[in-house]
Amino acid sequence: MRKLIVVLGLAALAGGIIWWITRPAKDPCEFDGQVKDEALCVGVTADQLVGADEDYFADMDYGVSKDAQLLVERLQDFVPGITPEEARRAIASGRNNWIVWTAGNDKFWDQIGKDSKGTLDFLKILSNHPSLKFSRDNRWNYLGLVNEPCFRKGSAARADRWGLWLDVRDEDCPKDPFENADKYPGVEIGARGKDIEAGSYYGYATGIVGLRLFPNPAFDKAAQADWDADRFYTDPDYYNNKNLIRPYRVGMSCGFCHVGPNPTNPPADPENPQWANLNSNPGAQYFWIDRIFSWQADPTSFPYQLFHTARPGALDTSLVSSDYINNPRTMNAVYSLVARLENAKRFGEEKLAGGSLDNAQFNDYLPKSSPLNQFFEAPDTVFTPRVLKDGADSVGALGALNRVFVNIGLFSEEWTRHFRPLVGGKTITPFPIKTARKNSSYWQANERQTPNLALFFVATARPDYLRNAPGGEQHLSSDEAVLQEGKIAFAENCARCHSSKLPEKAYSFFPNGCVGPNYLQCWDAYWEWSKGEEFKAEMRDLVQAPDFLDNNFLSTELRVPVTLLETNACSPLASNGIAENIWDNFTSESYKTLPSVGSITVHHPMTGEPSRFEMPGGGRGYTRPASLISAWSTAPFLLNNSLGDFYPSGSVEDRMKSFDSSIRQLLWPQTRAGDRQYTVANGKQVPGLIDRTTMRSFLRIPRGFLPDKLQALMGPLERWLPWLFDDAGIEIGPIPKGTPVNLISNIDLDHPLRTVPTVIDVVKALKKIPQDATEEQAIEIFRERGIADRLLEVSKCPDFVVNRGHYFGTEFAGNSPGLSDQQKESLIEFIKTF
Repeated sequence: MRKLIVVLGLAALAGGIIWWITRPAKDPCEFDGQVKDEALCVGVTADQLVGADEDYFADMDYGVSKDAQLLVERLQDFVPGITPEEARRAIASGRNNWIVWTAGNDKFWDQIGKDSKGTLDFLKILSNHPSLKFSRDNRWNYLGLVNEPCFRKGSAARADRWGLWLDVRDEDCPKDPFENADKYPGVEIGARGKDIEAGSYYGYATGIVGLRLFPNPAFDKAAQADWDADRFYTDPDYYNNKNLIRPYRVGMSCGFCHVGPNPTNPPADPENPQWANLNSNPGAQYFWIDRIFSWQADPTSFPYQLFHTARPGALDTSLVSSDYINNPRTMNAVYSLVARLENAKRFGEEKLAGGSLDNAQFNDYLPKSSPLNQFFEAPDTVFTPRVLKDGADSVGALGALNRVFVNIGLFSEEWTRHFRPLVGGKTITPFPIKTARKNSSYWQANERQTPNLALFFVATARPDYLRNAPGGEQHLSSDEAVLQEGKIAFAENCARCHSSKLPEKAYSFFPNGCVGPNYLQCWDAYWEWSKGEEFKAEMRDLVQAPDFLDNNFLSTELRVPVTLLETNACSPLASNGIAENIWDNFTSESYKTLPSVGSITVHHPMTGEPSRFEMPGGGRGYTRPASLISAWSTAPFLLNNSLGDFYPSGSVEDRMKSFDSSIRQLLWPQTRAGDRQYTVANGKQVPGLIDRTTMRSFLRIPRGFLPDKLQALMGPLERWLPWLFDDAGIEIGPIPKGTPVNLISNIDLDHPLRTVPTVIDVVKALKKIPQDATEEQAIEIFRERGIADRLLEVSKCPDFVVNRGHYFGTEFAGNSPGLSDQQKESLIEFIKTF
């Protein structure tokens, strides 16, 4: 006991010292314990941050915005009396908000580069320097990022960009209208507008869709004298330095994670798309976060190993405001918003309370006659789509959109006061909408723009049908008997979760949404009914109707208990949206009072031994079903893209190869990847995969990123804590090859008194692994010394098998024999038509 008290005392003392010497400097825009964003700080109001309405991206999204009359037809039911010019401007404004508006988050990403200790460096990601592993030539295949049309590779240092090796705009292309500093004058703060140009508040185009370049307010004359572009690319002692001030900050728009190749009009060369080859809504299905957020892609770095658990097209959206759970999830496609809203009217009722009542609603912006106003009923009832995988966002469509912008850095001055970015270790408090509306001009401007963003998706987010793709017909069955059998299989096995057209009785099981403490009673009654002949008979009739797929979102967006899904539990365990956490204001009261789904089976990451884990309540434990719209184009499958093979080109042929491998692993679970068999709920076993480190790795912090005061104390600290330091700075490890990544990443820092002693003991034990130990010996030491068991005791998510679950229609679900092979083949053919 005395030893534990001593350890805790030392840990608390060390933590206090490190916090004191690493605490951020006071923000110059702080006042009376509050903080303004950079715009409001210098008197720039939302009225001066008007959304651009140039239709620069008119060729995108099937060129729909070129037909003003078509836009009127699609919008007039939602904005009665809208004129062709009003429709065109609304759609252009909404799309510009999605693709080029960064809402002042360049400040945030500049700081995150420092907080990541140089792991993230967007200025390098934008570059073409010969020392890098990537350039415009292989940007798509290596990084999964979309090269912006009208640019070519910069093959030398650009004098007009402070020596950076950036893309160059083609001379025969029109100017980027968003760079017009006279129309969209940049926020002049610090050196910006004094020692350097102010530019536009949309920044400069970079050659990558979704990233914009902004003059750095800190790049004053002293910083300019210290700047050496060549050393920025070639000298680690120079660029691994928290005090290095770059000439630009990089801002991110939503399009960075959502613009992708048009599935039915893909580019001939994915490295050189035209605007007509791109859509705003598919999601960045080819995005390699391990290479983007860890620019060196060094496999001996544990952050790289952590990012490497994200398959292409997936990322952990709680990475920055950490919930201490690694749960990379796919970036959602935005399809058929109209059908989604109609489904929300039947299944999406939620009650708001507290800060969630402060979310903007359509009623605040649209004429009283607009049908969109029916999705909020004062004072506290909202009918909402559920966008996030765990169904947490539940405050209305506009609230969901506004939260996305905060998550990529809108009003980061306030947001990051409520947690410690990336590393955590600080009690998280809610980001308050009221404060944002008061103290951020960017927030106010964004709220004014998101109604047009919603209208943009109403008008443009339509399904991408395989039949319309080049060569698509050859992948579709013309055998009516096969398609008929597939429809029956879908009606009886899939539609209860994957159709927004259901028998009328289905809606009676969820009166007033039936969310809150009684939700499981409603769900269980519905699920039991859906197994019976009454449901199946009515559903068969619906599926066989010729208009079944018309305006069908192919999801109910009901919250499905993970106990039934059996998918990896780390996503539904996410805690950002629960009461008093960071997204408290963006989740409904009815979400926060959802009951626990009960216990699930998890498996020891080293031995595979099963055990029971009790799921917490208060919102966690549920997953909303994915939409199956255009499923042929969205493989790999499951919420983390862990089912199926990945092909990088975006061509129709490669999408179909990925679809075929993915759907077969879904319907024949025994074919899934995995080095060990795991037990499912009905007692049978299937293969499963655990993400493990691919090489011996370390968690490193270069000396140049350590605070000056800490560097001054390095001598005594190295004597007191020799297990924490090496010649390069701080180094924790070695973490053996084959270590389950989430064993390290899911350490629960919400409870430091319980966790810190374990972490210290583990770090010391890792340091004792001999340098000449083989990987097998290292893992054996890892196991023998009980390191894994110690870490499991403080894990926030002890579920490690990433490709498990969703066994519906197979012999691994319940007591049913499942569909026959022929029925599965027919079901596949029907799904291709979605």
